[in-house]
Amino acid sequence: MAGTNENAEVKRAWYVLRAISGKEAKVKEVLDAAIRNTPLGDHVFQVVVPTEKVMSMRNGKKVVKEKNLYSGYVFVEAELYGEVIYELRNTSNVIDFLTGRTKGSQPEPLRESEVKRMLGAADEIEQIDETGNDFMVGETVKVSYGPFSGFSGTIEEVNKEKKKLTVMVKIFGRKTPLELENSQVERE
Repeated sequence: MAGTNENAEVKRAWYVLRAISGKEAKVKEVLDAAIRNTPLGDHVFQVVVPTEKVMSMRNGKKVVKEKNLYSGYVFVEAELYGEVIYELRNTSNVIDFLTGRTKGSQPEPLRESEVKRMLGAADEIEQIDETGNDFMVGETVKVSYGPFSGFSGTIEEVNKEKKKLTVMVKIFGRKTPLELENSQVERE
């Protein structure tokens, strides 16, 4: 083993780049292209922007969009040394590496537990309903969509698996149970 080889202690690890918020996907795109087409690919192995699929209602239609889990951060698996650090730091829309608190400190690798959490979050594609799934029996809600829009009622039953509620609504002076999706009601 060479005695003064600068790469001797360089290990493959995960690091965090701070990016301009909203430009994380663009940073990933640029770095992925550099990994494929330049020698940077010999030292940078993966670029990850963890996202989750979020379901919301827009004009009565279910819309699924991707939302960044860690806004302003891009995760890279790399062997860091001089030139690689310079290339990553100077990628467009990258502010800098996430480093320790001391000024001028080197980029710090993520711990194994942090990497597992980040990668686990990136693998999950569970749909999260932005309208919330924490309704409770006895709560008063207003129907916001559908033929009974504008009516108010009390929640009688909550089905978390199906994301449905049974709401007791007064229609023509009579209490009537309605089965509604969580997304069809809002808290009063």
